[in-house]
Amino acid sequence: MALILPNIYKSTAVFFPTNPQTTDPDRVATEGSKLDLNGRTEDLDRIITIGQSQPVADLIIKRFHLYERYEVGQPGDEKADNEVLREFSSNLDIVHNERDAIELTFQDKDKQFAARIANTLVQVIDSINQRLTLENRRNVLGLYQQNYQFLDDEFEKTRQQLLGARRRYGIYGIYGMEQQSRYLAREILKVQSELGQALGSGADARRVAGLRRALRNLTHNSGEDNVMNLESFTQGIDSVNLLTLRMTDLQERLIIARGDYETADLAIRGKLSSLYIVQKAYPATKKSKPVRWLIVVGSVFLTLVLSLVVVTLLELWRRNSRTLKRPTS
Repeated sequence: MALILPNIYKSTAVFFPTNPQTTDPDRVATEGSKLDLNGRTEDLDRIITIGQSQPVADLIIKRFHLYERYEVGQPGDEKADNEVLREFSSNLDIVHNERDAIELTFQDKDKQFAARIANTLVQVIDSINQRLTLENRRNVLGLYQQNYQFLDDEFEKTRQQLLGARRRYGIYGIYGMEQQSRYLAREILKVQSELGQALGSGADARRVAGLRRALRNLTHNSGEDNVMNLESFTQGIDSVNLLTLRMTDLQERLIIARGDYETADLAIRGKLSSLYIVQKAYPATKKSKPVRWLIVVGSVFLTLVLSLVVVTLLELWRRNSRTLKRPTS
């Protein structure tokens, strides 16, 4: 009997679940992509739960045509569905070993087939595990995109305001401000000097009034057209400097935001694996069962025990029979 039992082969894949934060766009953007093999209990439990779930089993059963292989009937029949799922589950084993790794083992009469199913199971588990966090990662990416778009709009708005302030006050760059500052200082000193001389020399009132009006136009914003004055120039410098600082700050933040968004987008598009494969499943070099010599030894031992029991029972029956047949005196 032991000689006709089919050989069963096991193929085992060994892998670590990576920390989900490894592919989190928020962390990738700030720290870069770093593989983290710290197997947390929740990560290990999640991977094992995925591997033992019915959706994964159904996918493998359909992909590898296990209804026909296990000869349980046609898909859709309740008895056949239960039987193929039971057979598949009995051939699959996923455990957390003492080194915080996960060992996925599948057994079959065909060593090549067992290895193919084990490796496919690892790929399916990885794919489902990535999808569990994909929506949240997309939401984070959306926040990066909103931040970048907001800064881009604010930068363009501030740039237009700066151009308008430069045109309004006639201030273009540091060189222009220095030129205008020297011009105003020179003109104010010149007019003040002429006004002092006019007052000291007793000039007529019309000239003194004209010099006073000219000095006021140079120091105050009188609203007259094409007048450069100290008040307007100071206000213009303050506005231009404030807008320049604002635009510089926005430009720096915009560059950082764009870099963070592109890095996070690349992290999602790159589809980083959520598992670190230590060992792929390879076809077994020797069978795992049946252990024929053990079956033979066990059968012989069981036969011997049963024989002793039967002999003992027969002997007891014979003794009882003899006792009953003895005549009473």
